[in-house]
Amino acid sequence: MHLISAFTSDTDKALWHLALPMIFSNITVPLLGLVDTAVIGHLDSPIYLGGVAIGTMVSNFLFMLLLFLRMSTTGLAAQALGAQSQQRLARAFMQPLLLALLTGLAMVLLRHPLIDLALRIVGGNVKVLEQARLFLDIRWLSAPAVLVNMVLLGWLLGVQHVRAPVIFLIVGNLLNIVLDIWLVMGLGWKVQGAAMATAISEYATLLLGLGLAWRVMRMRGISLLMLQQAWRGNLRRLLALNRDIMLRSLLLQLCFASLTLFAARLGSEVVAVNVVLMNLLAFSAYALDGFAYAVEAHSGHAYGARDDSQLRKIWHAACRQACLVALAFAVLYFLAGQQIVAALTSLHELRALAHHYLLWQVVLPLVGVWCYLLDGMFIGASRGAEMRNSMAVAAVGYVLTLFSVPWLGNHGLWLALAVFLILRGLTLGWRWHLHRVHGSWFAAPE
Repeated sequence: MHLISAFTSDTDKALWHLALPMIFSNITVPLLGLVDTAVIGHLDSPIYLGGVAIGTMVSNFLFMLLLFLRMSTTGLAAQALGAQSQQRLARAFMQPLLLALLTGLAMVLLRHPLIDLALRIVGGNVKVLEQARLFLDIRWLSAPAVLVNMVLLGWLLGVQHVRAPVIFLIVGNLLNIVLDIWLVMGLGWKVQGAAMATAISEYATLLLGLGLAWRVMRMRGISLLMLQQAWRGNLRRLLALNRDIMLRSLLLQLCFASLTLFAARLGSEVVAVNVVLMNLLAFSAYALDGFAYAVEAHSGHAYGARDDSQLRKIWHAACRQACLVALAFAVLYFLAGQQIVAALTSLHELRALAHHYLLWQVVLPLVGVWCYLLDGMFIGASRGAEMRNSMAVAAVGYVLTLFSVPWLGNHGLWLALAVFLILRGLTLGWRWHLHRVHGSWFAAPE
């Protein structure tokens, strides 16, 4: 009975209240990628799929570097909510919003030289690169909306308004899917249609997000006058936090991008099977990120309120519930991994090859869940420097493990990824332990 009550405590229920909707809405992200691939993959030439693949990769790399806009906003908004400060809530909204808007406009103005540089680095087939350029030229017109949407999502998560982030994510992704099918297959706009679908959905999501945020602000007693004055304040802290999280994101993106580059040296079939298997990793990672989002909001609230009891409760609840979900994914992939791979590809050689690496999909959710949860704890407390340092240690471990590839082949790549996730969890866990021992968690981050 005691064990059952521990898994159904008020804190566990509060965690699920925010995590479950985020899990379902997060899963629409890899679903969108699958639909995009399926739609473009049915056109009459593979150059279109290659162009969209390169364009999406370049866009994701750049936008993921700027993900600090979402992460820092969540932590600062949650802390302001915990401190019950309307002024800080308004500042946590306006300062990142202006930074996102200015950065997005700069990307629009500089998109042509940036696209030239990116495609020069990528290289490859000239016709594929031409399609990638067509995609990027339209896709990057939505940069202001993409970056402001990060801030809107982060702020709505930080104030723990459960429905708003879910509506925000699901409506945007579903609209993108519908427009994708209509513009590419219905109107025959090909690569430009895929880019236009994403751009339109981003701006539509922006309008929706602004409406949702304003509604929450009125509930919290935040006026237009407070917003007009909220851009002033400690900008240096925001910029330092964003710098550290951006460096962390850069290391993360470089490690994941290098997986594809090293797989390419092992052969085209290895690249293809890894792409298929990465879909399994993406679904488990996005689902577990739902808990990370919930931990960010709750730990940030506890940090702002200086409530150590609430912080410990939310950590223990997150460990219990997220580990159950990670275990469920591991069991699912162990029992039905072959069937899932068969649904993703009809190529018999890829199905057979995937069988050799499916065990890694069982292992990765179990070793990765800890770094996702600890990321949430440190984001909530705005401890960007420690997250950056943890990622640096993990990246070094990842690079050293890559030396096993000549002997282990593709198993060496998956081992490197596992080591990367384990080291992120261990280093953040050690820092968390030291803060607990010394009672320094609620001190201002350096």
